[in-house]
Amino acid sequence: MDKVVATAAEAVADVPDGASLAVGGFGLSGVPNVLIQALYERGTAGLGVVSNNCGAMESGLAVLLAAGRIARVTGSYIGANKEFARQYLAGELEVELIPQGTLAERLRAGGAGIPGFYTPAGVGTQVADGGLPWRYDGTGGVALASPPKEVREFDGVEYVLERGIRTDFALVRAARGDRHGNLVFNRSSRNFNPLAAMAGRVTVAEVEELVAPGEIDPDAVHVPGVFVQRVLALTPEQAADKKIERRTVRS
Repeated sequence: MDKVVATAAEAVADVPDGASLAVGGFGLSGVPNVLIQALYERGTAGLGVVSNNCGAMESGLAVLLAAGRIARVTGSYIGANKEFARQYLAGELEVELIPQGTLAERLRAGGAGIPGFYTPAGVGTQVADGGLPWRYDGTGGVALASPPKEVREFDGVEYVLERGIRTDFALVRAARGDRHGNLVFNRSSRNFNPLAAMAGRVTVAEVEELVAPGEIDPDAVHVPGVFVQRVLALTPEQAADKKIERRTVRS
């Protein structure tokens, strides 16, 4: 039951080239930076990443992206990541853009063992009809486009069929965790982290505070340990290293 690993390198040692990863975080909040850095140092490449976005400010998944280690991204937001846009338009990166709520539910459904579900989001657009450019050819043309999806009518409303997502591994960051893998996320870092944790066949969590089993109130647990296979306790310095994407100042 003790799922604690000694180092980040040990936590990701069996992630092979070409693996699929569900990665928590939103912008710079709740991103498992230490585990991502360990993957970078290990040299793992050809990764298929499922995450809301692909890093920002040379942080998070942007580290792997800039090194050319990511082959495919399933996400909902490109943002201001210029290298992401460059690789996508140059045909170096395959990208499946999904409505944000649909991405969240696809991860949750996969983790809950639900193979698919119907949603109205995307009906009447290329999300349902197909034709979204997944990969460009580098000259402005589309080398690979999304296929059409099944659309059905329920009570007079059309819905598109979306598939649940399961990945080989999941990387998440939690505020607290115990040795059994029970996790608690703090405020906005409880974004895609619980969903990513559920979707991974092997889920690795870096935790800012490691506590003994029983110290977390069961009612406070956001992700139960049944979804988590490995726990990495961060050092105080690692736990405190939190970047701010945009600072606003008011008088």
